[in-house]
Amino acid sequence: MVLAAGLGLRMRPLTKTRPKPLVPVAGRPLIDWGLDALEEAGIAKAVVNVHYLPDMMTAHLARRDAPHIILSDERALLLDSGGALVKALPHFGGKPFLLLNADTFWVDRSESNIVRLALAWDPHAMDILVLLAEPGAATGHTGRLDFIMDADGRLKRAGESSDGFVYAGAAILHPRLLEGMAAEPHSLNLHFDRAIAAGRMFGLALQGHWITVGTPGAIAPAEEVLRRLGAIS
Repeated sequence: MVLAAGLGLRMRPLTKTRPKPLVPVAGRPLIDWGLDALEEAGIAKAVVNVHYLPDMMTAHLARRDAPHIILSDERALLLDSGGALVKALPHFGGKPFLLLNADTFWVDRSESNIVRLALAWDPHAMDILVLLAEPGAATGHTGRLDFIMDADGRLKRAGESSDGFVYAGAAILHPRLLEGMAAEPHSLNLHFDRAIAAGRMFGLALQGHWITVGTPGAIAPAEEVLRRLGAIS
């Protein structure tokens, strides 16, 4: 599932006339950087939620051949990251699923990080497995660190720690974590905290360079890194 329904308020004025996932970075809409990574990893189907300027999103997504796009329509009510997952659950057939933010992507070092995430997934031990970026290999992140990871890969909140990782906007989740939840607005962080409390949230360090684009000012640094890494000319 690709989370793409937000209002993009921090990306204004660019998002006054287009949804944030369609803001171009290096000539390519943000969401296509993620969808291309899914396609390259062999993922055949992606659920994308829409809310703000949904007709523009729908028209853009209809032009893709792969992955096959299924829309999760939130026009009536924006459900936030957690509620969006609950609403989309019927599309996943009770099986673990990959989650991707529409405004983050990365340049793989060699092997696909999505493939690495899938290979590291252990449904017996995990409810969530998240991809994590080291601050030194990240562009666009301006906040605090998100998680610290122990030797087994188990996560805790970083709090005020200066040694840890940034959530890289990609994860695998088991649907049992969402059991009993209503499709009402709430944050994915609620489910993160539940999994941490149960000792069932794990992390995998990203190989390569991670990029997040949350404001207009983050576009130029992202494009500079992409050129430096040879991802664009």
